[in-house]
Formats: sequence, structure tokens, C-alpha cells
Amino acid sequence: MNFLTKYDRFEILNVEFSMKEDNLIVTKTFDFSLAIIELFKTLKVNKEFVLSKQLLRSGTSIGANVNEATAAQSKKDFIHKMAIASKEARETKYWLYLLNESKLGNVSCEKEIDEINSIINILTKIVKTSQENLKIKSNI
Repeated sequence: MNFLTKYDRFEILNVEFSMKEDNLIVTKTFDFSLAIIELFKTLKVNKEFVLSKQLLRSGTSIGANVNEATAAQSKKDFIHKMAIASKEARETKYWLYLLNESKLGNVSCEKEIDEINSIINILTKIVKTSQENLKIKSNI
């Protein structure tokens, strides 16, 4: 059997952490996921269970899809995963607006709305640029 040593696990975690530091969208979506988890906890305390779960699912899946895209098997796979992250970000924006306007959870989501708008802009640019580069590459 081939087990990782404590040092090996540290090296793997260290590589993953350094990748996070060097990649803006990975960092932003990870930090956003943490913010969504905190918002979810607050909403649960305020007895809002339905929308909070929807928000938790879509808000944390953005970072999961971005992270998955960093290990894509091809450029098309990368674009596909980033496009899914973009769709999840737009869904998250919807839930944030709904929570904010309905006052269901007695919370303000302005900070999260600002951040999700930033994330959507970055993801849109990544997808569009990647698609353009793929077209250029395929025409060569």
C-alpha cells in the first residue's frame, strides 16, 4: 500500500493553497463561499430555512466549479465549467436580491450583492476570452 506521509499531505495542501493565492477568481469565489456560509448561519438563526438553503447551494457551487475548471481536461472543458460557475453566480445573485428585497431573513445582502456582481464580471470575461482564444486556435 502506498500511503501519503504527513509531509506529503502538507505539500499537497501547500500547492493547493498557493494556487488559490495566485488565482484571483479562485480566491474570490472561495472567500465568497465563506461569506455565504456565514450568511446562511445568520439566516438559520433568523428562522429562514428555504431561501437560505438555495443560497448556500448556489453560492458555494460557484467556487467548486471554478476549482474544478482549474483541473479541466481541455480548453472546452475549462470553458464549460467556467460557464457553469457563471450560471451559478447569476442564480446566487437572484437569491441575494430576493432575500434583500423580501426582508425574509432580516439581513442586508448588499455586500454579497456587490461581490457577486464582481465575480460575474470576472467569470464573463474569462468565458468570453477563452472562447475567443479557442476560435483563434481552431482557425490556425
